[in-house]
Amino acid sequence: MNNNKPTLSFWQIWNMCFGFLGIQFGFALQNGNVSRIFQTLGANVDDIPILWVAAPLTGLIVQPIIGYWSDKTWNKLGRRRPFFFYGAILTTLSLFIMPNSPSLWIAAGMLWIMDASINVTMEPFRALVSDNLPKKQRATGYAMQSFFIGVGAVVASALPWMMTNWFDIANTAPAGQIPDSVKFSFYFGAVVLIIAVFWTVFTTKEYSPEELESFHEQEQSDDSSDVQSDVNFNKGAAIFTVLGLVVLGIVTGLSLEKELYLLAGGLISFGVIQFIAGALKAKNATSGGFYQVVNDVFTMPETMKQLAWVQFFSWFSLFAMWIYTTSAVTSFHYGSSDTSSLAYNNGADWVGVLFAAYNGFAAIAALCIPVIVKKVGLKMAHALNLVLGALGLVSFIIIKDPSLLIWPMIGVGFAWASILSLPYAMLSTSVPSKKMGVYMGIFNFFIVIPQLLAASVLGLILRHFFDNQPIYALVLGAVSFVLAAVAVLRVKQQ
Repeated sequence: MNNNKPTLSFWQIWNMCFGFLGIQFGFALQNGNVSRIFQTLGANVDDIPILWVAAPLTGLIVQPIIGYWSDKTWNKLGRRRPFFFYGAILTTLSLFIMPNSPSLWIAAGMLWIMDASINVTMEPFRALVSDNLPKKQRATGYAMQSFFIGVGAVVASALPWMMTNWFDIANTAPAGQIPDSVKFSFYFGAVVLIIAVFWTVFTTKEYSPEELESFHEQEQSDDSSDVQSDVNFNKGAAIFTVLGLVVLGIVTGLSLEKELYLLAGGLISFGVIQFIAGALKAKNATSGGFYQVVNDVFTMPETMKQLAWVQFFSWFSLFAMWIYTTSAVTSFHYGSSDTSSLAYNNGADWVGVLFAAYNGFAAIAALCIPVIVKKVGLKMAHALNLVLGALGLVSFIIIKDPSLLIWPMIGVGFAWASILSLPYAMLSTSVPSKKMGVYMGIFNFFIVIPQLLAASVLGLILRHFFDNQPIYALVLGAVSFVLAAVAVLRVKQQ
């Protein structure tokens, strides 16, 4: 058998990535409308970050588990495709239920379920690119995913606006009720998602474990990186547990904001996880999935450790943008925080258009980024794109006319496309193939952790330093993008 993976055609790569169009429909509808749903159901602006915590926390739990299972799976649907298939069904059902939530806490619970379903569907897609493509085509594969993400999100983000302006569906409703424009957008997105994902499931072939073993490049990657570690789990466990208890004591003793309990709980939980891993290691019970995932966290490739900081600051910015843009634009540019008012809902609809715009620009950027990479290299290209994102976010406090906010979305779009492709391109050659799924799941930790931190501290920062004005969350996001740009220039590629 040939020792190298065959080069795939354009349409084979197209079919393999097409499912991302549907996934992004669900993701964009969630990002663009969940804060609006929460506010409509009675949430205060400063409560929104903690309500959003379900999404990243779910990803933190689900992604490495799904990655590990997908590495070990092989059945009639393949290795990664079973997770696409069943995840799409669950996500579709969640999209139908979410906009019909009768209360705030049911909506928060549905966000948890919906994000878990999206993660089951989404996580193995990154691994599929590395599974099916030779190294020379992986950048193309990730760029194709970014293209579909952009295209899908353009339409999904603008759906409430289109429902109102094209189909005359009401974008207002009595207090405490979700407008029909939002409901019908979620229904339409659910149908698109399941069709797109099923297209990938039934048109894409996967290599069997035996075929993957036969590829020369795979064997090299596996042999060079499958190294046993000597991690002192108990030391790390003690440090994180004590630190978490100290934070918990301070928060309780000084009656600080409730969001900080999340930070304390995260530190303690990570300590407990390490205690369990240490106990399993002492008993030589290291073959199970739990220990393997925890061990892989501490033995990740050096490039992955460096890229972790890039991802951390990048996704902190994105999370700030997703949860605060609606309240920032409606209050700062439209002058209303009354969710039943026409001004608020017009502003919220315009945010949907802005989100559609940055995703549209991201689709264009996905075509431009390979050219930029050839000129200046992966690191400099990513740094430049992140700086463009920073300029885009900081423009929100400078530009007063909401109609002009479309232009900063160019910078945000380039940053978004770059975040979705270039870190994975930099990482792909340093990750062992037989652990591709679990390492992609672990890599997503550095997407989830900054989101949890944002949920813990953003509301607190706005209340104490910025008079609870959500527009400053976007300014903080701009600063974080700049820090990500600095971090990527420090990455040492193998």
